Amino acid sequence: MTSVSAAPSQPSTRREAASWSRMREMWASLAIGVIWLVVLADALFGPDIVSSNPGTFTRIPSAIVLAFFAWLATRVIAVHGFVPPKENAD
Repeated sequence: MTSVSAAPSQPSTRREAASWSRMREMWASLAIGVIWLVVLADALFGPDIVSSNPGTFTRIPSAIVLAFFAWLATRVIAVHGFVPPKENAD
């Protein structure tokens, strides 16, 4: 007796696309989380920005400046990481 074996099944492109989209969101979330953990570490252990002029002495936590740039980076990562890519209509 002989039998015919079936052709190996190929993964569907829809399943692959869903998998890649979830991976993209995971990496974006991880990047944003690490950015804000660095801001927290800087707020706890980082130095201050000190400016002294005759008669005045100003001390600003460096985490304020770092948080501004972290906010900008968060926006960029969120746009590219969480917005689904546009599909070509060819």
